[in-house]
Amino acid sequence: MEVESIWKIIREETQKRAEAEPVLASFFHMSVLEHDSFLSAVASQLANDLSNSSIQPLMIRNVIRESLEANPDMLSDISFDLTAVKDRDPACKYYSTPLLFYKGFKALQSHKVSNWLWFHERHSLALFFQSRTSEVYGVDIHPAASIGRGVMIDHGTSVVIGETAVVEDDVSIFQGVTLGGTGKEVGDRHPKVRKGVLLSSSSTILGNVEIGEYAKVAAGSVVLTDVSPGKTVAGVPAVEVGDSSKYVPED
Repeated sequence: MEVESIWKIIREETQKRAEAEPVLASFFHMSVLEHDSFLSAVASQLANDLSNSSIQPLMIRNVIRESLEANPDMLSDISFDLTAVKDRDPACKYYSTPLLFYKGFKALQSHKVSNWLWFHERHSLALFFQSRTSEVYGVDIHPAASIGRGVMIDHGTSVVIGETAVVEDDVSIFQGVTLGGTGKEVGDRHPKVRKGVLLSSSSTILGNVEIGEYAKVAAGSVVLTDVSPGKTVAGVPAVEVGDSSKYVPED
């Protein structure tokens, strides 16, 4: 869905929610209704959450706006992430909900900013965003990690993604997932998670291993070797236990 279409829906939903719950009316106005664009609302939401006594919201908001305006595709990617949550999370009834309340979604958008800063040689500020995102949302993603669009981080608590990790489009990540190193490697040492993968809660993937397209990793599993596309793995260490129902092999 286009950014402007999503923004229109978010405003309409939020207006109705403000009318239905007067106690939160000022919150809804400050978060959405007083803004003239999706970009403005996203920047304001993140800035208010990530500011502290040392860096005020206005300064953070300006940095976020700078990154979004410099890379127009980033705003489109945010809309894909939001749509992913709405489509995949049965608890999410409104498009406005992830923007307003879901820390996994907001942590992912903060990472987009830190990633942009990192690759524009603004490492200190990128690390500030990483640190504050970890403190506020409970999600720790290194600024250099590569994450695609249409990604859902559900719940978010205790998700850790390392420096050289790659997460491709349409991946779903649940709470407690770690994409880490083994401690025995240097350089490119983190997992490569391909398109459409599902990483269930508290699963741990270690080392420069590849999780093939549309594979599934069961809850609590520890993955130390490559997983073939379209397969489901489970256990400690994880072994193949079946096929992924969503996998469609290429001709």
